[in-house]
Amino acid sequence: MTEPFTVAIDGPAAAGKGTISKAVAAHFGFAHLDTGLLYRAVGARLLAGEDPTEAAHSLTTDDLANPELRTADVAQAASKVAVIPEVRAALLDFQRAFARRAGGAVLDGRDIGTVICPQAEVKLYVTASAEIRARRRFDELQDRGADTDFHTVLADVKARDARDSGRADAPMKPADDAVLLDTSHLSIEAAIARAIETITARRQ
Repeated sequence: MTEPFTVAIDGPAAAGKGTISKAVAAHFGFAHLDTGLLYRAVGARLLAGEDPTEAAHSLTTDDLANPELRTADVAQAASKVAVIPEVRAALLDFQRAFARRAGGAVLDGRDIGTVICPQAEVKLYVTASAEIRARRRFDELQDRGADTDFHTVLADVKARDARDSGRADAPMKPADDAVLLDTSHLSIEAAIARAIETITARRQ
């Protein structure tokens, strides 16, 4: 398949959308873009003392390979720069061009189905309860040796949810025609299978 086929996968932090997106892209042979990394990369450059709008305009693929992008500090900075309209505008063209590349693309983020790719052939909204998402994130951070506790992580998750869904520009919410996928009580294998099933049905 060479014509564009866009899969938009949105949802809050630690709902499983990244893992599902990578698996879906691999299954169908689509390109994958974790759009959150764009904001994390801008956030990392903000922490390094740069102007976020200038950083967004000069972002390169090398910025996305920075191993520090998964830290909690960068996650918070990403959420802060994501509310800046000029930053969002600077990253919009990059994402849209990626989405319509030949051969299919999977993009995951918070406003892919609503703002970036409202014409996407498939839209999924992956979610889970705040407590379950915080538990997943806490376990992940512990595996990396981070010094934190569950209540701090839960507070962070809730703060990010409030910021992401409450911002005036492109708030996080399901697109009207998105398929809801609640992973609270699903294994990752079951969640991936359900996503693949949904996409397969739309491609026929």
